[in-house]
Amino acid sequence: AVVSTQSTGTGVLFEDIFDVKDVDPNGKHFDRVSRLFCESESFKMDLILDVNIQVYPVILRDKFRLMLATTLHEDGAPDDGSYTSNLEGTRADTFEYVMFGRIYRIEGDDFGDTNAILSAYISYGGLLMRLKGAANNLHGMEVGQNVYLLLKKLAF
Repeated sequence: AVVSTQSTGTGVLFEDIFDVKDVDPNGKHFDRVSRLFCESESFKMDLILDVNIQVYPVILRDKFRLMLATTLHEDGAPDDGSYTSNLEGTRADTFEYVMFGRIYRIEGDDFGDTNAILSAYISYGGLLMRLKGAANNLHGMEVGQNVYLLLKKLAF
């Protein structure tokens, strides 16, 4: 599997394989949404992600590829900011679940320390995500930045 962070120029901010470690541990608050608690394989990042399970069912021990990107264009060309329902020929082609959101908070102890831990918080129209781990894996993320989340389940 291809695993990387910050492929500058391509618009990819983060990419890794995640394992679902828990689902709705504090109870289910919404019928169609589950909160996933996951850990990444290569970068050991912690992920908490709300997913519309009516559209994209995810269960305990599922494994998926996650990509965070600033654009759906493979060449990294910026999006023009307008909605399009035609996603053919874009990054979305190779994924099963895509959401568009905005980074609304970045917090942690990043003072140039190589062991610094950061958390990036992203809202996808009310579905929330927190990605937490080594600051160098979150490099390039900025508050207010628009981000695409792309998921694809993996067979294992």
